Amino acid sequence: MAGHRIYTTSFASVYPHYVAKAERKGRTQAEVDAIICWLTGYSPAMLVEKIGDLTDFEGFFAAAPRMNPARLFVTGSVCGVKVQAVEEPLMREIRILDKLVDELAKGRSMAKILREPA
Repeated sequence: MAGHRIYTTSFASVYPHYVAKAERKGRTQAEVDAIICWLTGYSPAMLVEKIGDLTDFEGFFAAAPRMNPARLFVTGSVCGVKVQAVEEPLMREIRILDKLVDELAKGRSMAKILREPA
């Protein structure tokens, strides 16, 4: 069974859309980067490298140093699809990232987005 087209799409081609979405709502690229690093375990330098080498989504998540276990607490809908109901692991990771960026754009605090204890 062939994977979804997003799997072979370069992360670098979608990243500017994440940043633009956040910036339209008064948030920053640094906040988007912090979310991605929190989720994947990439350092900021590693993130820049992954964006520069045009890694696809499949490779981006496969090479992630340490997926944050708190990501499993991310719930809600992205494009009408419940994140927690997505069965395919790679698609779930992509949807979690989408949801985190959505939360940022909706004005949620970074502490809440990063699931920091109160």
